[in-house]
Order: sequence, then C-alpha cells, then structure tokens
Amino acid sequence: MKPPPFEYHAPRDLGQALSTLAEVRGKVLAGGQSLIPMLNMRLAAPEHLVDINRVPELAVMEAAPDGVRIGAAVRHAEVERAGAHPLLVRALKLVAHPVIRNRGTVVGSLAHADPAAELPAVLAVLGGSVRLARAGAPERDVGAAEFFVGPMESAVQEGELAVSAYFPALGPRTGGAFEEVTRRHGDYALAGVCAVVTLGEDGAIEAARLACIGVGPVPVVVDVTGSPDDAARIVRERTEPDGDVHASAAYRRHLVGVLAERALRNATREAQARGA
Repeated sequence: MKPPPFEYHAPRDLGQALSTLAEVRGKVLAGGQSLIPMLNMRLAAPEHLVDINRVPELAVMEAAPDGVRIGAAVRHAEVERAGAHPLLVRALKLVAHPVIRNRGTVVGSLAHADPAAELPAVLAVLGGSVRLARAGAPERDVGAAEFFVGPMESAVQEGELAVSAYFPALGPRTGGAFEEVTRRHGDYALAGVCAVVTLGEDGAIEAARLACIGVGPVPVVVDVTGSPDDAARIVRERTEPDGDVHASAAYRRHLVGVLAERALRNATREAQARGA
C-alpha cells in the first residue's frame, strides 16, 4: 500500500512550521505511527504533509516539581526512560510495542485523540493541558476536558500546531495506577481505567478520580471521592461503550467496573507508600 500524492514540507524552526501551516491545509507529521498507516490505507489524503521532526524547539522535555511539559517531537521512549512522571511512565509501558514507542510521540498521541488510547486518559485524570500555537497569534493552553472533542477529534484547529503537553505532578500522599484489558499485548484496550488517589493525613481517601478509555467517544472522567467503594457501579452508569467484533458493549461495561475497582486499590496502595 502506498499513500496518495502530497507535497512535503520540512520546516527547520517553529516559526517556519507555523507559517507553513498557515499557508497550506495539511497534516502534521511527528512520529507518524498513526498517520502513516492512515495514509497507506487511504483513510487520510492530505495535499500537504508538514514534518516537524527538524524543529529543535519541539524536542524538549522540561520536568519541574509541579509537573512535566513535553514537546511535540519528544518520543514515548524518551519520556519512559526519563521517568519524570510515574503515572505517565506506567501508561507508556502499555502503549503498543517498543518499536512503536521509539518513534511515536506523546503529543501526537494526544492530538490523534483515539478514545482507546492510554495517554489521553492520563492527561484527563491529571487535569493537564495541551499548548496550541498559530502564526501571528499568542499560544493558548487547552485543558484536557475541552481538548478531546470526539473520536479522533481534538481541539486543534486548522492552521494550529500542538506544540507541547503539560502533565501535572502527583501531589503528596497521592498515587496513580493504570489498568486495562487487551486481546493481545500491545493492542488497543478493550477497556481501561487510569486512577489517581490522594489520602488525608489520617489515611482515608481524600480525593479519587478515574479516567476510563474504550467506553466512550473521549476519556470519561469520573470523580468517586465520596464513594470509592461504589466505583464499579458509578463508572458503569457514566460510560457508554459500543460493541464491535472484539467485545460487546455489555462486556466492556462489565470490564470497566472491574478495572475501576482494581485501579483504585492499586492507586491507594501507591499513595500509602508515598505517604509512609
């Protein structure tokens, strides 16, 4: 299979990349692990392809006590090796296979907005954001709740470039977990749950949030702070899974409840360990 014809652009700095996107209607190429298969299968046919891999400003990762900012050209494997954010690293280990993670990018995965992907759930449960840039305009930060619009649809507008993503750090006495079920190792999840739990000084759960994947058009964020023991029922009521050849809607709804309980338990254990 071969992609349809397109004009190739390879900007050397961010300004050139933004001016190119302002002039042409096309797709942005970073890791290409989703875009290239779509081109080859003729599911996408852009007239222009803007390759941002030669833009040094986008290949930067900045870790600080309050969180980590990841540039658009930073690979999954780079973030995984750096270990700058424990929950993000845990999710990255579930993404496909090492050969994919060596080329795929964190921001590219977010912009692709696959409802079964792991990284959108991490951004959503942490309340992170994606920074968007456009030629001749100030950059804007879009929170996760507004960034994921629908299946394979994000808030990135024509002429804009997602330049970085910000993942807030886990606070004191806070733990995270990611649980999912796949048909085979490396496949997209039939259902998955990312959990963040914060404990009070007395050891009781002070806050608990879940982000569910594979069971809705976007990551489904559920706050179960007041009723963690009832998490399975709550997420089953809040999610709207579809059935397909891999799993029925009823099975996905059952899975997400089981995974919610498991993720909460594991996140609570990590919070206890971090607070010890």
